[in-house]
Amino acid sequence: MLSRLKLNVRPCAYFSRCMHTVEKGRPLMLSPRTNKGMAFTLEERQILGLHGLLPPKIETQDVQAMRFKKNLERIRSPLTKYIYVMGIQERNEKLFYRVLLDNIEELMPIVYTPTVGLACSQYGHIFRRPKGVFISILDKGHVRSILDNWPETNIKAVVVTDGERILGLGDLGVYGMGIPVGKLCLYTTCAGIDPRGCLPVCIDVGTDNETLLKDPFYLGLYQKRDHSHHYDELIDEFMEAIVNKYGRSTLIQFEDFGNHNAFRFLKKYKDKYCTFNDDIQGTASVALAGLFSAQRVIQKPITEHRYLFLGAGEAALGIADLIVMSMKETGMPEEEAQKKIWMFDKFGLICEGRSEAIEGNQEAYAHPAPDKSTKTFLDAVNVLQPTTIIGVAGAGRLFTKEVISAMGRINERPIIFALSNPTTQAECTAEEAYTLTEALADQVTNEELAEGLLYPNLSNIREVSINTAVKIAEFLYANGLALEYPEPKDKRKFLLSKMWKTNYESFVPDIYDWPESATRLPSL
Repeated sequence: MLSRLKLNVRPCAYFSRCMHTVEKGRPLMLSPRTNKGMAFTLEERQILGLHGLLPPKIETQDVQAMRFKKNLERIRSPLTKYIYVMGIQERNEKLFYRVLLDNIEELMPIVYTPTVGLACSQYGHIFRRPKGVFISILDKGHVRSILDNWPETNIKAVVVTDGERILGLGDLGVYGMGIPVGKLCLYTTCAGIDPRGCLPVCIDVGTDNETLLKDPFYLGLYQKRDHSHHYDELIDEFMEAIVNKYGRSTLIQFEDFGNHNAFRFLKKYKDKYCTFNDDIQGTASVALAGLFSAQRVIQKPITEHRYLFLGAGEAALGIADLIVMSMKETGMPEEEAQKKIWMFDKFGLICEGRSEAIEGNQEAYAHPAPDKSTKTFLDAVNVLQPTTIIGVAGAGRLFTKEVISAMGRINERPIIFALSNPTTQAECTAEEAYTLTEALADQVTNEELAEGLLYPNLSNIREVSINTAVKIAEFLYANGLALEYPEPKDKRKFLLSKMWKTNYESFVPDIYDWPESATRLPSL
């Protein structure tokens, strides 16, 4: 190898090159973005100064992935699996995403819900290495300088939380950082978004969780949550700092904010920034997609359904508002569409004139009270006779045997969406929904059960992502909303070229190119 190099490269350039790359070699191995572990080739090890710092065997990524998978199979605890998997991310990013993509059905519940909820609750106890940017209320006035400390400069997607309403677990303060980290892992795995362009952020304004305030391992501010104007000023400063540094096309996704802040920030920022709230809009779009699929199965348009929500927070209202928008597109008046939707919260059925407070966003779904009593959710099901029940309360198994059986009695094919997470907080399991609405459940074949699937198989998620992106691109170009010109003729091919790949890249250029490139490193 060295003799070949000496024949093709001038000595001064060769030694200059080698001395420069030796300095770079060890950091490449220690950085998760560039580390290939045992997959560094012999040439890379020699030229980068890594020879002898790794065992002599040279492995393929396939073998590394096999070892990763075998180790996972030995672990029984979901939280321990989470710690192991995220540890791989901290050491070898491409291997992490390769294994995650290859085993997405098994590992998505580990890196995100439901296990991420448990990981968040234990965040200070399992803390290994910080991920993302932490901005506290004490940093007000200095947000831009904090962003300048983040090493990546070409950020395309930011996921931010203030930790006030993490999944169904409530206020976890900075322990909520696991949510932006996990969500961006899904962006890369499912849609091929380059992880270098992803930034998880946690805004720490304190916590009202007394347990955390007494926990010596808590990692955030030991103070009550700041609800003053300082909080709003910090969020304003954060939004402006993001677009000033990374550009106005940077996506800013709000995740797990409290109901009040979630709705008002969405209203405040949606026309000024490239932003959306996942709990309001993301959940709503997925739920509506499920209803469209159900419409195809049942052969009954969504305008003919009656909807009863368990829960009346941001997820419920986001789904309800999107259902109304969809019904309006068919020509149905808005008020008529809203009358088809009822909500049941911790105080009972939301009705006009009830003694408990009704928030402004809920008023559209507060209808005259039914003639019969609806003290329980089961009462509401029996009285309102819904065709669809949607659970987003995060309060556990409230779609009881009696509720599900009643839905099966009222409807030939009821629609039951138990959407709360983590799984321990879900209203029922898929098995319960199936078995309690089938007269002879033990005779239902797997093929028949498969007909009840309303969403694409998770193993095809990247194909689904590409197909969705193509449809969105076609809409944007057709309506003059696109920012990328000239318009790609083959949008699918164009989008595929933009997807981040998990295969390793070589850090050694072809030796015959060295005379022209001897004074510069290859792009990482």
